Amino acid sequence: MRFFDPHIHMTSRTTDDYEAMAAAGLRAIIEPAFWLGQPRTTLGSFTDYYASLIGWERFRAAQFGIKHYCAIGLNSKEANNEALAKEVLEILPLYALKEGVVAIGEIGYDEITPAEERAYEWQLNFAKENDMVVMVHSPHRDKKQGIIRSIEVAQNAGVPMEKLIIDHNNEETVEDTLNAGAWAAFTIYPHTKMGSERMAELVQKYGSERIIVDSSADWGVSDPLSVPKTAKLMLERGISEADVVKTTWQNALDAYAQSGQIDVEELLAAPQVDQTQLFSDNSVLRGQEPKVGEAVPN
Repeated sequence: MRFFDPHIHMTSRTTDDYEAMAAAGLRAIIEPAFWLGQPRTTLGSFTDYYASLIGWERFRAAQFGIKHYCAIGLNSKEANNEALAKEVLEILPLYALKEGVVAIGEIGYDEITPAEERAYEWQLNFAKENDMVVMVHSPHRDKKQGIIRSIEVAQNAGVPMEKLIIDHNNEETVEDTLNAGAWAAFTIYPHTKMGSERMAELVQKYGSERIIVDSSADWGVSDPLSVPKTAKLMLERGISEADVVKTTWQNALDAYAQSGQIDVEELLAAPQVDQTQLFSDNSVLRGQEPKVGEAVPN
């Protein structure tokens, strides 16, 4: 099987992770802009970060046969520094409309503050004006009300629900998201979000329509193989292969292909690599022998 992880922060991961992901069948990923663990304090730190998402990380993933897309946005946590947030939003269009950007995201609420809502509304309006998909981060606390509010504000902004992906859902929020007509994404993240077992139970209960599995693997204790591991468990629990394919590949592809930035035929072809290539004179190999040809033997 092939897999699509539509929410993973590879800036925080290693080349070992890329190799393991490729071997496990991951063929495409989306890396949304997010909080790096400590606050950024200058506009330059944002511009360099956004540039890395559309440049270096895309190159690094390709060296292992993985197609890298990204989402660009001002994350909710850093929206609370309103002076800096204003500067970031002014330069956001310079990056959000670049090749390979499949969504505005991840945006939404953290503490559900007025400052977060102002930044969220601005980015929703930008997405609506540019016919873009939106990836929404739901808060870790008061998640249900945060998701309900996220959906209401997006509806008021005129964002089509089929272009809204609500991430970090759980058992308490899935019906609110699905009933609104949005896509319901679930993060398989150790201890703090969903586990594979709970995910399997949700698919057994709700089916596979508009349900997406991702890892959100980042700088914390997390697993970049969460998607294929969850797929394996779902099959073992008797969930049909068709439903597993939808939740770990097809739904993410359908949701984000609305951006017009995904070449589906390219993803279906056997992944190829050319590790002789360089990015700004840099190679991921650090002097090792380059590989050219099929990324992962079938």
